Amino acid sequence: MTTPSSIVEDLLKPEPYPHRPPEIQLVQTQMSFIFLTGEYVYKVKKPVDLGYLDYTTLEKRRFFCHQELELNKRLCPDAYLDVVAITRDKEGMHIEGKGKAIEYAVKMRQLPQHRMMDALLVQNQVTSEMVTRVADKLADFHQKAETNSRITAFGKLDLIRQNTDENFSQTEKYIDISIPRSQYERIKKYTNDFIHDNSALFAKRVNENRIKDCHGDLHAAHVCFTKDICIYDCIEFNDRFRYSDVASEIAFLAMDLDRYQHRDLSQYLVNAYVELSRDRELLDLLNFYKCYRAYVRAKVESFKLDDPYIPEEEKAEALAAARSYFELGQSYIMQI
Repeated sequence: MTTPSSIVEDLLKPEPYPHRPPEIQLVQTQMSFIFLTGEYVYKVKKPVDLGYLDYTTLEKRRFFCHQELELNKRLCPDAYLDVVAITRDKEGMHIEGKGKAIEYAVKMRQLPQHRMMDALLVQNQVTSEMVTRVADKLADFHQKAETNSRITAFGKLDLIRQNTDENFSQTEKYIDISIPRSQYERIKKYTNDFIHDNSALFAKRVNENRIKDCHGDLHAAHVCFTKDICIYDCIEFNDRFRYSDVASEIAFLAMDLDRYQHRDLSQYLVNAYVELSRDRELLDLLNFYKCYRAYVRAKVESFKLDDPYIPEEEKAEALAAARSYFELGQSYIMQI
């Protein structure tokens, strides 16, 4: 019987791969097993239903692999290569093998880890010029990004409230674990009050077509400085998280730059984007969306505490990260 554990066990060996890599590293998220082989990366989706995503059948995992491939070609065309089948015969497991697929993987060109923005930030090697280039790429991407009546509906109050309410309902179980109750209540009240008090602003953003098919998960670990800037790993599993105000997208990366104690670069990013896009109204929403995005990241880290595939040492790191993100989210309320 093929299980996620047996697939991981086999894919940590060189034999299933066409290029027989001498070393294989496994990285896990809540939704994927990611195998780094040096030249290529193979990303296998876990058979999980997390409410906001459903990968429980092979056909669904195949579909979302193709979604991931196509959507990520928008901002990182050279890295995303193919969706490949994983097969098994009497000789063992094969990636890009022939026969009936037992699983699928997204095949990517492996990007240099030392050129990831998060790695560069901790070494103080990200400059204002680099951040301005990112802002330029994003402004161009957002200008060309798809929008229509279905997409713009995601900027309306009922769907904004759905997203924020979901955040709070899904983190109730982590109260006094990764988030103190007082912090939870304070962020929840601020969020609900801001939405209520700024209904006209949210409506204006919809009318001005600021709601686009965005990246959806734009934090520093998803930006790589190679010969070009590659922004990868967008959200493919739920359109609702990708269809958003461009202000929310910029706030996401600005928030992460704040988390790395580079508020100067965060400000450079925002200023450059506002100048390029002529979207000064974004500034009125910045702290709201920074708080929201910090909360989302904290929630994702908290979810790792319940993942049976993640070892205890990584769960301890996830708990610390979640607490840090919740604290950062609260800091944006204190600035108002």
